[in-house]
Amino acid sequence: MRKLILSVVQMSCSADKKSNVEKAAEFVRESARIGANAVLLPELFERPYFCQERNYEYFSYADEVNGNEAIKALLPLSKEFGLAIPVSFYERCANVTYNSVEVLACGKKLGVYRKTHIPDDHYYQEKFYFAPGDSGFKTFKTQIGTVGVGICWDQWFPETARCLALNGAEVIMFPTAIGSEPILGVNSSAHWRRVMCGHAAANLMPVAAANRVGVERVEPTAANGGQSSELTFYGSSFIADGTGEVIASLGSEEEGIATAEFDLDALRQARLEWGLFRDRRPSTYKDIVKK
Repeated sequence: MRKLILSVVQMSCSADKKSNVEKAAEFVRESARIGANAVLLPELFERPYFCQERNYEYFSYADEVNGNEAIKALLPLSKEFGLAIPVSFYERCANVTYNSVEVLACGKKLGVYRKTHIPDDHYYQEKFYFAPGDSGFKTFKTQIGTVGVGICWDQWFPETARCLALNGAEVIMFPTAIGSEPILGVNSSAHWRRVMCGHAAANLMPVAAANRVGVERVEPTAANGGQSSELTFYGSSFIADGTGEVIASLGSEEEGIATAEFDLDALRQARLEWGLFRDRRPSTYKDIVKK
């Protein structure tokens, strides 16, 4: 039996980068104390969600992998506690910037996934800051099993989860920053969960999402063209099992940790027994990439 004990962390993010990293590190320590061997943190947790506005000054936030403070802080914790930790960060690589995750496991850097699907909506203006990822859908062999990672908007696309599953993922993790849609006037939290629960059920593997909480406001300045706005991040972080049932979750406002335990060998056996991957017919799916 290969045991996965997965914690998802839900937290608010202040304007103080150092305090955000320290808060994340303490949540990682607490997760380890309750027995977790993998910890998922929210998307871009080092700062407020700066993509709410367009500001050329924020390009300076991007770091190379070896210079990122969150990775530096969490790498030794991954070694100390024997943890797998996907770390979301704003990456600079030569003259291009990406929305990325570095996967840490037991004190080692396993590699970077770069967000494939980049949104461009009112107050989720990520195309201004991030190039589309060039990494492909990557999986990472860790001490607890093979981890597949997507980032936020990736989670709405069934192709993301299926590609990760085909590339050997045994669990899929989505660091996330999502909340209110002030222009559309909708609360997508239930829809958001159902989409990912569908990925879990279709691929017979756990799916987890870690979101932030709290209200983040933008004040008008010359640098942002006089924009005034706010987003309320709706939390609702969760872990779904291989049938798509939510078995651990958090509410829409509180900070905290949700944890669930899985037998990865039993899940692998279930995937074989159901035959969903055996019975796939890729030659008939050409319309997916043609249209």
